[in-house]
Amino acid sequence: MWRPPERIKHAAHPGRWPSATEAQTSRLFSPVKVGPITLAERTWVPAMVPWRATDEGFVTDDVLQWYERFARGQPGVIVVEATGIRDVRSGPLLRAGHERFLPGLREIVSVVRRASGGRTRILIQLIDFLAIRRRPVPEKFFAQFLQIVPRHLDAYVAATGAAVTPGPAAVREWLAALTRDQLELVLTTRELEALDVGARERVTDTHLPHIAALPQTLPRDFARAAHLARNAGFDGIELHFAHAYTMASLLSPLNARVDGYGGTRENRARLPLEVYRAVRAAVDTDCAVGCRMLAEECIADGGTIDDAAYFAREFASAGFDFLSLSRGGKFDDALQPKVGQAAYPYTGRSGYECMPSYYSDAQGPFGRNVAAAATIRATVREAGYATPIVTAGGVHNFEQAEKLLRDNVTDIVGVARQALADPDWFRKIRTGHGEAVRLCIYTNYCEALDQRHRQVTCELWDRVDLDAPGVRRSIDRKRRLVAPDWKSAP
Repeated sequence: MWRPPERIKHAAHPGRWPSATEAQTSRLFSPVKVGPITLAERTWVPAMVPWRATDEGFVTDDVLQWYERFARGQPGVIVVEATGIRDVRSGPLLRAGHERFLPGLREIVSVVRRASGGRTRILIQLIDFLAIRRRPVPEKFFAQFLQIVPRHLDAYVAATGAAVTPGPAAVREWLAALTRDQLELVLTTRELEALDVGARERVTDTHLPHIAALPQTLPRDFARAAHLARNAGFDGIELHFAHAYTMASLLSPLNARVDGYGGTRENRARLPLEVYRAVRAAVDTDCAVGCRMLAEECIADGGTIDDAAYFAREFASAGFDFLSLSRGGKFDDALQPKVGQAAYPYTGRSGYECMPSYYSDAQGPFGRNVAAAATIRATVREAGYATPIVTAGGVHNFEQAEKLLRDNVTDIVGVARQALADPDWFRKIRTGHGEAVRLCIYTNYCEALDQRHRQVTCELWDRVDLDAPGVRRSIDRKRRLVAPDWKSAP
């Protein structure tokens, strides 16, 4: 993963923990309306992919235990991991593109309600993503993957002086023998990308029929998945408009589609708004519908705070029930993967902005999204909308969270890595047991597991009491899959 050159070591600090009385009269633990639903408190566990589903996208016992453990901490909201809207194989990620996934999704809802005593609201994050290929072995790329077109044939003739047009096999063999400098004169930028990091589809690839058809298919597919999720009992839908995926790519200034869905901000917002309207029509009125979106893309020529403020205002005007802010996490600046692996959108500078570690620049890993969130919230309020804003980014103690709320940076505080480090963070602070909180140390151990598509755990607890009764272990049997129980709970 990319790191700032300064490499300044920062440490998480507990700050001053409140008494139970102080916590219960704080803004953090006060209720808030999110569209048609009311949260018991302003705490929010953002979507995190734990890599526990089956390869076919079904819920497993490990998935249920993951969400049950967070629910015992009784946060205001748990957002279930990015769940695919299309009925296609996508590895051990949950899916909601067909009725056969409904029973498992219902089980997640039931587990969370039971474990939280009905205190925690449960939302599901729905996502679409385009195809990305693994970085190929060069020999295989030239022998099989590269599509030979007339341009390659012409280059072969010009370079070799061949008297007749060659067959594709001869051209493939010739290309495979070229030096890098020579290849750069023959292959296009996208062909070189396919060789160097793996081919990746973009929303601008409108020469591909399925990408040209996104304006027709995405509203339908999101609406179908949202209807299924609502039937499963979820309190709300979070549309994934962030990071490296389809909807965020449509919002990006890099989206130059010329079919009315790219170019200007208005055109780039068009399909996300159509998706929202289709989803809203597909669920009943007591279901919250909002989105996860980027405050900044953090890439060259990418989306800025001004872009995000514009989109947030448009989304609020359209009736979104909440706007959850993230940042970065793009393929555009991802590091080159190893041969046989796919690019990971959290390895470049934009990825660092999304998940900064304890080695950082002078600004540090805490609160990197605060300034952008404050601007976006102020823009929404100045336009006359009370749409709740959710902001995350390195929050790990009560004073941080309370200050974000008091300073009108946000309306709800998202806690991801700290919730993974200690799923009881919320209940411990609310009941006056803050000194028992297990603080995240922001080494990004969890992120490294995610990058390798391994079951996500936390280094602070995944080797603790491995042999205790009932402990479920990782596939390699070396780690426990959920945090130990809080033994001193009242």
